[in-house]
Amino acid sequence: MANTLRRLTNTSSFSLLQDKLESWHQDYHVNSCDQNLNRCCELIELTSKIQGQLFVILNLTAAEGGHYDGVDTLKTRLLPWLGTCFSMARPSVTDDTSLQLIQDSVEKGRRIRELSAYHENDMQKMETQLCSTRLQLDSVREELVDAQKELNETKSKSATTLLATEDEILQLKADLRSAHEQVEIYKRKLDAIDDYERQIRLLKDEVSYLSTEKAMLQERHLMQSFLMFLFCHISSLRLVRSRSPSPLPILSRSSSPMRNDSPTRAQLTNSSRQARLISRFSDLYAVERLEAQTMLRRYITDLEMVQKIIFIAVVESFKAAKLAYRQFKLRVRKTLTPSHFGPESLEDAAVDYIVRHLDLYDVQASVNDVISAMNVNPRISFPPEVDFVLISTLIRETCRVAFAMQTLDPPLDLAFASDGELYNDSKYRRSYDSEFTAPLVMYHVWPALMEGNAVLVKGEAVTRRGAVVMSRSRSVSPVRSRSLSPSRSLVSFYNI
Repeated sequence: MANTLRRLTNTSSFSLLQDKLESWHQDYHVNSCDQNLNRCCELIELTSKIQGQLFVILNLTAAEGGHYDGVDTLKTRLLPWLGTCFSMARPSVTDDTSLQLIQDSVEKGRRIRELSAYHENDMQKMETQLCSTRLQLDSVREELVDAQKELNETKSKSATTLLATEDEILQLKADLRSAHEQVEIYKRKLDAIDDYERQIRLLKDEVSYLSTEKAMLQERHLMQSFLMFLFCHISSLRLVRSRSPSPLPILSRSSSPMRNDSPTRAQLTNSSRQARLISRFSDLYAVERLEAQTMLRRYITDLEMVQKIIFIAVVESFKAAKLAYRQFKLRVRKTLTPSHFGPESLEDAAVDYIVRHLDLYDVQASVNDVISAMNVNPRISFPPEVDFVLISTLIRETCRVAFAMQTLDPPLDLAFASDGELYNDSKYRRSYDSEFTAPLVMYHVWPALMEGNAVLVKGEAVTRRGAVVMSRSRSVSPVRSRSLSPSRSLVSFYNI
């Protein structure tokens, strides 16, 4: 049976039958009646041959099943079909329907074969991929084993080198500590060298000044000796001629020191230096004050406290600069006293020396004094993590300006100010956030610059209602004026 079925499959009888049907369908309207009948008979013969082969296969299959297998199938399907085929009654299924069923069955068989072939191809591909995946898995396992071995070796090496590394770290820490100590020693030595250099520079300046004074004194001494000799010679001649008893009155008048009313450099440049210092004081308000305020606002959110800190820094800078000026002036007077024989007074000579050597002013010492005074001031506070050194630039420049203002004639100073005082429109202008109808000053933003009782530069104050009036004390100390005008004999200034 299997051989018969294989031969039927290999001959492709149904495919040949389908091809003949399609060819007949295409040529049906072209062929004649005899040709169409011949085609139909040919197809019937081919169909009968196929049916004969199928009946042979059916007979063999039934024989293989024995006496009882397949009986029900023959009864239910073959016998009814044979009865309908040999009966004269018209079948319930038309010819077109039967042909359509045959075509559908052929199409389904073809699709089943295609699907089976596609499935076999997919299975082969999946088997190939599975084999490749297994090979990759084996290689990854081998790599994992190698990595585990390397990790174990690295762990063993790290364990052996850990002790040596800890010893090296301790040694490096000790070296770093010793290096820091050496750096500190070098810094102290460098600071000492800077101090020595500054002292040497001061001594050189003093030596040069004293050398100049010595040369001037020698010239004056020679001139006085020559004049004295000339006067004595003339007196002796007059004595011989007139036989006058005594030339002492003439000698007393001629031996008096010569007066020289020429002004010093400090007096000549007083007006220009005053204008320059006033302009610099205005620049401090416009530039350095705003920079310091911006710096402080990074750490203090209260604008009022920031403005109070800046105001107190300026006031303390003027205090420190005035004190440093008095001390520096005393040292200069003490130095010039033994060798001073000039036509100008010792006071004018000292001021002139200070004007010429303003760079000898130790401004850093004044800055340190200002910061120390601000640290103990109860009116201001500062975060503990920062310091008033942040505004050292403003303090340094203010000290320099204040020190130079003390060399003027008359000197310039700040107006006395206290919180809660009555607002004075001639000294201050109100800030933008003030209450313009308030009569009292809440706090000051910038001090006013005074020349005696005259206001040169207005300050800035904040006025608000409800300001507390604070008690204030004023200490007046007379200071001798260096002005040539007799009307300026005393100048009163206030210690802020």
